Amino acid sequence: MNIRHAELRDIPFITEIYNQGIEDGVATLEARGKTEEEMTAWLFDRAERYRVLVIEDENVVIGWTALQPYRFRAAYEGVAEFSIYIARYQRGRGVGRLLLNALQSEAKENNFYKLLLMVLEINESAYQLYLKSGFRTVGIFEKHGYHNGNFYNVRVMEKLL
Repeated sequence: MNIRHAELRDIPFITEIYNQGIEDGVATLEARGKTEEEMTAWLFDRAERYRVLVIEDENVVIGWTALQPYRFRAAYEGVAEFSIYIARYQRGRGVGRLLLNALQSEAKENNFYKLLLMVLEINESAYQLYLKSGFRTVGIFEKHGYHNGNFYNVRVMEKLL
């Protein structure tokens, strides 16, 4: 497996994997799938320190991760949020752990001292991954998201790098 920065040629894979996360309802509460055009704009409308990483197996992208700004105030320049998305057929095989490790290295190289994430309370496998990787639960936002007629709780987690 190879981890590298995302390129334009990765957009079909990134889009498909993200849309799987939407369909499965455990990674995001996004209401509708994204188009390749939307994801292309998202990929290229990012500051250098928030680049997207992809993991590929035999030249096929099977997952991706991205840092996002936590807030746009100078006091928070060293804090980043992140997301990880893994192709359905690759989940539970250690791909997320590999991406998370690479993301943490990338974050340190870009002068981040803290990573923050929000994970749906129903996403137990992701929660366990983050705990095993040294993240701690800060709290739970109750009824934080509403999707398809249901409220969802969201765990807030952090790790100092």
